[in-house]
Amino acid sequence: MKNFFALTALGFVLSLGAAHANEDKTPTKQQTKMTTCNAEAGDKKGDERKAFMKTCLSNKPATQQEKMKSCNVEATGKKGDERKAFMSECLKK
Repeated sequence: MKNFFALTALGFVLSLGAAHANEDKTPTKQQTKMTTCNAEAGDKKGDERKAFMKTCLSNKPATQQEKMKSCNVEATGKKGDERKAFMSECLKK
């Protein structure tokens, strides 16, 4: 009988621990932000992705220098008027 109560108490304690562990699975604000920024980053790679993620996670608007870096990477392969128009539009965002 003593063992039965001990096992019951142990089972109760373990079930409370499991319930508490499930409560801790809620993502933190930073984890949620990371998930969102990751999805928004899409196919960006290298420096462009790094600049985007830094801006997105810091939740600050991109500085002109960061925008220039990002737009410059995206403009790769464009020349002349096409590049000029792209850069102008990209930097306005």
